[in-house]
Formats: sequence, structure tokens, C-alpha cells
Amino acid sequence: MDRSSKFQFVGARYNFLLRIIDICIIYCALLIIMHGYSITFNKDYLLVLSGVLFFYSYIGESLGLYRSWRLGRFSTMCWLIFFNVTIAFLLMTLVLFLFKYSEVYSRFTMAAWYLLSVFALVSWRYCVREVKRVRRLKGYSVQKIAIVGLTETGKNLYDEIIKHDELGFECVGFFDDREPSRIENLDASLLTGSINDAVELARTGEIQKLYVCLPMLAEKRIAGIILTLGDSTVDVLITPDFLLKNLMHAHIGSVGEVDTISVFESPVHGMKRFYKRSFDLVFSICAIIVISPVLIAVAIAVYMSSPGTILFKQDRYGLDGRKIKVWKFRSMTVTENDETVTQARKGDVRITRVGAFIRKTSLDELPQFFNVLRGEMSVVGPRPHAVSHNEEYRKLVSYYMLRHKVLPGITGWAQVNGWRGETDTLEKMEKRVEFDLAYIRNWSLWWDVRIVFLTFFTGFVGKNVY
Repeated sequence: MDRSSKFQFVGARYNFLLRIIDICIIYCALLIIMHGYSITFNKDYLLVLSGVLFFYSYIGESLGLYRSWRLGRFSTMCWLIFFNVTIAFLLMTLVLFLFKYSEVYSRFTMAAWYLLSVFALVSWRYCVREVKRVRRLKGYSVQKIAIVGLTETGKNLYDEIIKHDELGFECVGFFDDREPSRIENLDASLLTGSINDAVELARTGEIQKLYVCLPMLAEKRIAGIILTLGDSTVDVLITPDFLLKNLMHAHIGSVGEVDTISVFESPVHGMKRFYKRSFDLVFSICAIIVISPVLIAVAIAVYMSSPGTILFKQDRYGLDGRKIKVWKFRSMTVTENDETVTQARKGDVRITRVGAFIRKTSLDELPQFFNVLRGEMSVVGPRPHAVSHNEEYRKLVSYYMLRHKVLPGITGWAQVNGWRGETDTLEKMEKRVEFDLAYIRNWSLWWDVRIVFLTFFTGFVGKNVY
């Protein structure tokens, strides 16, 4: 077994142990509460325990709770645990309510079990974190690293290492072949030596990791470093510069024996696609049931406001740039779906009185929950634009069409950050695309839930919505 495979094996065993400990904690929390209030553990509580553990495990996998957190934020992990336990208990409560079985259980017992579970799950992780942190401060499990390239990327990496001492990294210095006079905007005194000096430290085993922070344009120099260190045991990591960070979702793969790096690839694949689709189906079905009176009321208002259809189905680009029909309540006296579509502007005479209200409050977008059920859209994703606007802006905005590597959404990261409505300047569209691509690069089910939550406070209205 090579070194990489060994670490993957150890990591898998460690993550499996984390799952077992979490299950034991939730189980023991229930037993403690039941014992404290003299409640007998029976098949009813076994049923609710099994349900909570199922939901907790399912959601935990979706949120990446059991990934490596050595380089992650502990506060983020705590929020994920809180969210995970909360949703698991809420879903189990909903199931019990729907099947009229909730009266069997003590509400106080369930509430106490929930609180104790959250406290215990966070507490044991905090203890483990502090033990690791103390050990690393004392010099145990500390990894010495070198940074090749006194660049902005390298300096950012160094700052993160200094900021997070719990990582257990000790930087021995920066190594670069450039003269100090050629280094701009950075402190040249940080230089420790040349790149050959860093390579020698790696070959003699004085460092465990070597981070290459050179520009991707220095391909030959990077290839030389990798080739030279081929006979050492040091971990060599290439830190992406601005160019690589603007690629979609880069990760290593292979075709047979040939290694590949994905450049423009959707982050939603495999089980992640299943998780996102599950969320879309459950949320959209619940939303349609809840808002059905609103849908009926708006439909009547649109019908009474002006002649024309109630629904407007406009051609837009969906996943992979395929055309879909996006449903909206008609808000104008016209239903433009031609090669040229004029965006709505302030005081637009085409907008009806009812249309002005439902556009301002985003009520015209509600029929798109049916697009979600049909699998043409997602609850969260980049907003779909009219085909004519796509053809216009794909020529003007870099990486514009990468928005279509995921399903378009009813709401999105750009919308909750204020970039919705009319895009009367190129800058507005560039900012919208910037936020859309940030969402795609960093997608997680937790981020979808966060965006849905923020939509209730910021996403329904906007200063550029007419």
C-alpha cells in the first residue's frame, strides 16, 4: 500500500469511527433522559431513535459533516451539527405528526433529548479539537512546510497558517528564484532561499509538505520541481493561482490510466445529485401545498387585470444550455418570447397594475415550483435568463455560460446578495455571474438551505426589480 492509499485508508477508518461515536452519543443521550425521568425504553422509542439516526446520518453525509476538518473552521462544523440535529428531529416530529403517533411520546423528553444531543455532539468535538491543539502547540504532530513562490497566493497561504495554529503547520519560509528587487507589493525580507534550497529541504526530510504557489504560467518550473521530488517522500501541493481558481470545479480524475483535471464540471453529481433532487422535491411539494391559496388568488387577479393568458411560458436555457419553458404569472400586456426581449424598466408601460405588484414581490415566480417538480429547475441555482439575453451576454461576460452547469433556480446566491432585477449595465451582469459561479464552485446542501432562508428576508424584493 503506497503512502497516499495508506492515508486514505486511515482517513476512511477515522470517519467511520466518527459516525459510530455520533450514533452512540445520540443513543446514550436518549437513555440518560429516559432514565432521569423513569421512562421505560420500548419499541416506540426504538422507532423514534431509528428515525432520528437515519435523518441525522443522511443529512450529515449531504452536508459533508464527516469530511476532514483539519483545514476547516470549527465554528462551521458546530453550526452544521446544530443544523443537522435540528432538521433530523423536526423531520422525525413531522413524520410522527402525519401518522398521528406523536401523542405516544413525552414532549419534554423529546426536547431534552434534542438539547442534550446537540450539547454532547459539539462538546466531544471541542474536546478532541483542544487535545489536538495542545499537542500541536507542544510540538506533537506538527508538520513543517515550505512555500515555493513569494506571490500573493503564497502570502495568503502563510497568513492562514499563522492565523490557525490548530492546523499544526510550521512554515520554515518562502523560497523563490527571483531577486528581491523583482518582487512587487510583498515583503522581500520573507525570502529564505532559492527554490533549489526548498527542494533540498524536501529531499533530506526536513519538511513534510511543500506548497508550490507559482503562477500556472510557470508550467516548466513547476514540472521540474515535481520531477525532482519524485524520489522523496514529501507531500507536494500546488496552490491554485487566480487562473485556476476561476475554473469551475477542478479535481483530479482519470480515464483508464490517464490522469485528468476537471476544468468545467458540475459539482452536483453522483449522490450529491440525489441529495439536491430530494431536497427540491420535498421543498417544492410542501411549498405548493402551503402557497396554493396564494397561487389561486394571484391567478384570479392576473385574469381580471387584463386580457391574456394567466401563465406566461418563456424559453430559457436550463441545464447544459438546453431550452426549457419557464413558467411565470403573466405580469405584462405582452408575452415576448422572440429573438429580442426587452427587459422591464422603471415605469414600463407594458406592466399591468397587478403585474407591478407581483413582480416587485416575486409572486410572479411562484409557478416555477412546478418547473422544479418537472426536473427542469431547482429551488436554488442561478436564475435563468431569456435566450436572447444569454446570447448577448455570453459574448461579453467571461465564463457566462458556466452558469448552466447546474439546474437554474427560483432563487440564488446572486439574488440574496442584491443582484436581481434589471441588468441595464454590463457591470450588474458581471456581478450576478460572479455570485452565480461562486455558488456553483462551493455548492452544498447546507448552502441551498441557507439561501432559501435568506430569500425570505432579502430575496423577494430588490431596488432593480420593476
